[in-house]
Amino acid sequence: MVLPILSTMQPVAGPSSGDDLVRLVGTGFAEGVQVLFGGVPAGVISVRDEAGLRIVDARTPPHLPGSVDVELTNLDEAGTPVPGESVVVSSAYRFTRSTVAREADLTRAVRQLLRELKRQVLANVSATVSVDYDDTVVDGLNVIAMAKVPSLVLSGPTLRPNRFYSANVAHEDVVDGVSGPELLRRRPPYTADLVFTLTAAADAARGVGRWELDADGEFHITLAGKDDVRAFTCGFVVRGFDVDERMPLDLGKPVTELELETRAIAPGGAP
Repeated sequence: MVLPILSTMQPVAGPSSGDDLVRLVGTGFAEGVQVLFGGVPAGVISVRDEAGLRIVDARTPPHLPGSVDVELTNLDEAGTPVPGESVVVSSAYRFTRSTVAREADLTRAVRQLLRELKRQVLANVSATVSVDYDDTVVDGLNVIAMAKVPSLVLSGPTLRPNRFYSANVAHEDVVDGVSGPELLRRRPPYTADLVFTLTAAADAARGVGRWELDADGEFHITLAGKDDVRAFTCGFVVRGFDVDERMPLDLGKPVTELELETRAIAPGGAP
């Protein structure tokens, strides 16, 4: 009977959604092991020797927020847990709920777009997620409530996958490992086009109705309503935007350091 010993584990906290890459280092690990986080099986990626230690890389399962016990059990050749060959570390890992205060890159991009519209085009700019409300369905038009004109309303974005701008290559960072520098690879980001719709309106009687072209390069200026309000809708696209956070893909590939061989040469000797 070999009693496994768990020496270190990194990281010790991660998202409650799971899929966090965790490394367990110790001794007495069999070629096959089972890892439980709070009684829920983790996905074991690899088990190997390094610098006289046994290393297990695993991905955490989804779990409710809170601290949980981590249990490692040796498996036999048939994949069955070996009785007595397990180790449990109490409250070794903490599942955390994603903070609501963290702002996504997409949110910052939309906010900056609104700022530029206010600065360069018109101060009366607002944003809306949907423009499908209509109190008069017979005219076939959608309605956006505007407090005053002239005004601009930014709608969207909708996301369309963009394979042209997608690198589709895992990003690599050099991190400290058990026996030296290692590569931490992250999944390629999800690259998409952000498709926005811009709706503008102005009072034609005041001579402030200069609305020009849409995403197809065509003019859309129309009169709508008894108040003689000019309005148009156009679309525009932000191409090649990376949306996701790129979760870790794998860890453990050693970094090869450059070695330079030299030979001493006697004075006056040939190289």
